[in-house]
Amino acid sequence: MAQVDYSLKGYQRPVLKTPNGEKKLLMHSCCAPCAGEIMAALAASNIDTTIFFYNPNIHPQEEYQLRKEENIRFAQKLGMDFVDGDYDKDNWFDRIKGQEDEPERGARCTTCFDMRFEVTAQYAQKNGFDLISSTLGISRWKDMDQINGCGERATATHPGISYWDFNWRKRGGSSRMLELSKRENFYQQEYCGCVYSLRDTNQRRTSKDREKIQRGVKFYQEAMKGLDK
Repeated sequence: MAQVDYSLKGYQRPVLKTPNGEKKLLMHSCCAPCAGEIMAALAASNIDTTIFFYNPNIHPQEEYQLRKEENIRFAQKLGMDFVDGDYDKDNWFDRIKGQEDEPERGARCTTCFDMRFEVTAQYAQKNGFDLISSTLGISRWKDMDQINGCGERATATHPGISYWDFNWRKRGGSSRMLELSKRENFYQQEYCGCVYSLRDTNQRRTSKDREKIQRGVKFYQEAMKGLDK
């Protein structure tokens, strides 16, 4: 069997359909690198999509602004609507109180995803959307079952709103995500987003005699130079 070329240049994108013929998709986005491939796939399929950037977990605020602006930049390139959710970080800290030392993919992440999906579903219901999804699941660092569970819980309490659990990693999605990030020279964040992820990542780096994260300075084209040689 011939090997399929899943690269941006070689892959023939299929025309995607919403699960039950839903007309308007509200796509929660966590960042441009994760969102880029998904946004490109949705645009190629002419699915009526609005990007919803609601991530009060991202800290500090300068990091939040940089990630948001990168996502806005690509949405504008595709002509895709973009909604800037509130940066209610105080609410986020209240929600995860007592879970500060939970590991990545643990209870703190569930609480965080629940909060972000709840607000996404609320916005969808108030603004005429019938389907929500998220870019979170394309990252191999995330637990897809954990993310989908949060999405399904959020829509269960919002009649008329469905959750799309499409696996964006399949058929080369994860590799195209990196390829597109390099092409667009997206900002390359090196931690999930919250202060606890930043803390734990820096602790791991220090234990291995690696430099701590330098925020706001790393972009994909610079980071990936030489990989094509």
